[in-house]
Amino acid sequence: MESLFSSGVLRFLSVERIAFTVLGYPLSYVELIGTVFNLWSVWLATKNRVATWPVGFVGVLLFLALFYQVRLYSDVVEQIYYLFACAYGWWQWGRASGPNPKKSLPIRFSTVRTLLIAGLVTIVLSLAAGAFTSRMHLLYPALFPEAASYPYLDAATTVGSFTATFLMALRRLECWIYWLVIDTVGVGLYFTKDVRFVALLYVIFLVLAASGLRLWMREARKEAGRGPVEAPAAT
Repeated sequence: MESLFSSGVLRFLSVERIAFTVLGYPLSYVELIGTVFNLWSVWLATKNRVATWPVGFVGVLLFLALFYQVRLYSDVVEQIYYLFACAYGWWQWGRASGPNPKKSLPIRFSTVRTLLIAGLVTIVLSLAAGAFTSRMHLLYPALFPEAASYPYLDAATTVGSFTATFLMALRRLECWIYWLVIDTVGVGLYFTKDVRFVALLYVIFLVLAASGLRLWMREARKEAGRGPVEAPAAT
């Protein structure tokens, strides 16, 4: 783990390279820059901007390096997923914007049936991922020399983030509700793992998620050209 980030270009991504110290906390360059890009990406998402995806792609790469080094292995897998999700979201939002959009992609509610299926799949996959990541250091000791930290809690936030990102790529309002829950858990998890700047980032994410939900509901009303957004249908 240490040798991977000890030389060459990857050396800059080492958690040992400290930008500065804040209240006794040594803040690494990879955590600082990754935090800035991810915060920027979420802010762009609340504004319904296509640029959220390429900006997020950079933040994902930086956080992948960070989480690998602090042994949050579910988060490592999560960042790999995000790389593909960013590409998909960029494509989806990009083709629905501009002067000649190929396909409209309005902000809207999911159906109750869709939400129930998404919730059930999230729970099942969280349990399965937690069981797997708790044994990753035994199955792949060369890649993961130490046991994962909080494997089930970490897995739950990871799988929940998968669901939230997928809903966001489809411009579904419920993505922000998922983010509210995930960000709340993330604050405690990252503070416990002593990546305090990331924990602070998740506090800001909480505020942005609440703002995003409000702004997306306003945009949905505007796109619908009528009053309140209708509640999701039963089927």
